[in-house]
Amino acid sequence: MSVTHETDDVRVAQIGEYQIITRPPRKDLVALVEIAAQVARVPLATINLITDTHQHQIATSGFDASVCAREDSMCNLVLHDPEPVVVEDASLDPRFADNPFVTGQIGDVRFYATHQLRTPKGVVIGTLCVFDTEPRTITAEQEQALRALADRVVDLLELELRTRELSASVGRLEEVQAELKRSNEQLAAFAGQVSHDLRNPLTAVSMALRMLSDELAERDVQRESGLQYLLARAISGSSRMQSLIDDLLAFARLGGELQRRPVDLAVVMREVTEDLSAALEGATLEVEDLPVVTGDAVQLRAVLQNLVANAAKFTRPGEKAHVSVCSYRRGDSWRIEVVDRGIGVPAGQRLRVFQPLARVDDSVEGSGIGLTTCRRIVEAHGGRIGLEESPYGGTTAWFELPA
Repeated sequence: MSVTHETDDVRVAQIGEYQIITRPPRKDLVALVEIAAQVARVPLATINLITDTHQHQIATSGFDASVCAREDSMCNLVLHDPEPVVVEDASLDPRFADNPFVTGQIGDVRFYATHQLRTPKGVVIGTLCVFDTEPRTITAEQEQALRALADRVVDLLELELRTRELSASVGRLEEVQAELKRSNEQLAAFAGQVSHDLRNPLTAVSMALRMLSDELAERDVQRESGLQYLLARAISGSSRMQSLIDDLLAFARLGGELQRRPVDLAVVMREVTEDLSAALEGATLEVEDLPVVTGDAVQLRAVLQNLVANAAKFTRPGEKAHVSVCSYRRGDSWRIEVVDRGIGVPAGQRLRVFQPLARVDDSVEGSGIGLTTCRRIVEAHGGRIGLEESPYGGTTAWFELPA
């Protein structure tokens, strides 16, 4: 009994997905049963869906649809027969002779032919049935046509289900797009406010640095040359910070669109080296020739800065960082590599570290979002990014950009 109940549960669930029992007869299904009646040359045809308790006639030809108890259903008796069931005179068939559809209690069926409706999941949900009140026969070709029409019934049910699911998915996608638009608008507003809040104090700092530089220029140049050098670096850094704020604000206002133009990665790398001077103190940094690529300079600089900063940060105990930056042509792409001799990343973690908030070494300060940002930037440029073991046992962080 448990197997029967489980089968019934599956069938009832499948019928529920089609959402058809409680609806008026569908025109496409009515047309199909009319074709079935014409093919078999009988006056009556129906599509039956059989639940755990009832038989539902969801489309009929030659009579009005109704619902009956499952135990009264003729089709229930042969529901799981894989081949079409054809009976010349049901009153003479032991399976149906006492059935109320044959005895006159509900109907006076004599000729009876039916074939199961099997879904793509293999669930038998009911039958396509043709019948007559007079005994008759059908040919093998008509039996084959009945089988084909039963398959078309399931096709129509599946088509409506998939259409409904697609419509729901489109609706959810539209909601996500609307939310994304709203979020981008909020991001632009937020970026504008942050930019304003940062620009004013940064302008004040830059002005103070320039005034101090002018004042030192009036003193003994030789004696103050060291301070002048530090001031020049500070002024240059504040100018780049101002440019970064402006570019990020423009990026947010454009909804995250890339500002594509030729980018000399050698120039970008020099700026990165200067900005990371504190992090690279005592480290060995080797930079080979880097190409000119097409992309967003601000974002590509963020990628290089993050990868170089990581290479300088994750060192072996007691050792200074040793970082090499190089590039080479690989087919239609430029591959840029940042190679270190640090602690490395285990092979099983090299994909996970690109997930948000994923970290390998919690003893080193960091947020776990840098590589996630790098991946998004590189993929937005149509490229790829990854990690490999370096020849020195450390990590080779690489990214590829279209040439």
